[in-house]
Amino acid sequence: MTTISARPSSPVGWMAVPAFVMFLAFGVVPLLGVLVLSFTTWDGIGEITPSGLTSWRATFSDPGLPHALWITFLIMALSWLVQTPVSILIGVFLAAHKRYRGVLAVLYFIPLLLSSAAISITYKALLDPNFGIGTGLGLDFLNQDWLGDATLAMGVLIFVVSWQFIPFHSLIYQGGVRQIPASMYEAARIDGAGRIRQFFSITLPQLKYTIITSSTLMTVGSLTFFDLIFVLTAGGPGDATRALALEMYQKGFQANLMGPASAIAVIIVLVGLVLAMLLRRLGGRADESQLEGA
Repeated sequence: MTTISARPSSPVGWMAVPAFVMFLAFGVVPLLGVLVLSFTTWDGIGEITPSGLTSWRATFSDPGLPHALWITFLIMALSWLVQTPVSILIGVFLAAHKRYRGVLAVLYFIPLLLSSAAISITYKALLDPNFGIGTGLGLDFLNQDWLGDATLAMGVLIFVVSWQFIPFHSLIYQGGVRQIPASMYEAARIDGAGRIRQFFSITLPQLKYTIITSSTLMTVGSLTFFDLIFVLTAGGPGDATRALALEMYQKGFQANLMGPASAIAVIIVLVGLVLAMLLRRLGGRADESQLEGA
């Protein structure tokens, strides 16, 4: 008589418990705390007093909120328009199996390793109209009030953001390109397609889901730009670069209005969720293979 031993339970489910606990402790609980604070009145030091919708009414009646939203979406759109094509081109270039391109990949990755505050301080010094790089190199066209003009300040901000984060998205596209079967390019070459035709007919269509992933990270990440803007422009000149995250900081830690600041934080989370869901819908079904989306 043979006995059938019970199969041991799979440990895969238990392996997800630490990640779930970390997400619960550092993601869900703080978010719930901020949501509760948005219905209170608190100066950050004294007693927390429940106040119903007072903070929400103050937030929505503040004329600075629509402007901060507009600046946030403007930064999001401009940074996406700059970062996406450049990241795709660099990612495609680095995907080729050449020895020197591995070295370039390491060099391109360096900006991502630097602190945003350190990058902001460096660029602020370099662009100083009196003692910056223009004066040092004798290039008069660089001696402009880069951070004192609204249009120039926004351009500088987009440039610095792109300079820091293009390496990260380039690595994402590099991995996506290397997942494309080489047989597709071989067949295209047999049919007489050149590199440009291969790029638009094979590479870009096959990177559809990679573009969606990168765009999601890019747009949602744009909602939380704070340290770079705070150090580089402090929201100026005027309020030309006063994004939503900076508005939240100024309400909470400079004006000591933790209720409205918490309401803005909830708005940021909701906007991020909506954008992520829209991009996911744009990408189609999650169970589709990348090779099916041409």
